[in-house]
Amino acid sequence: MEREAITIRFPTVLLVKARSLKEGSESFNDLVVEAVEQEVRRRRGWAAHQRIVARSEAIKVKTCTQSTSTDLIHDLREGEGRRD
Repeated sequence: MEREAITIRFPTVLLVKARSLKEGSESFNDLVVEAVEQEVRRRRGWAAHQRIVARSEAIKVKTCTQSTSTDLIHDLREGEGRRD
């Protein structure tokens, strides 16, 4: 992976906490890179979730779909409303 040098200013308290968490031979740079990669994945996942929710709502409004039938299925399996 190609790398680029940048300057980041950390709050002193956060810098002390981060340095105390790094493991043995792990560089502080590697710790920061891993943290940023995790945050990027988290934010992408959250954005995808938000798009899915918005699309589901749009489909629900457009098609007037009924609410989930999960509760009804559970009731039927438990014997309520069965016509055996």
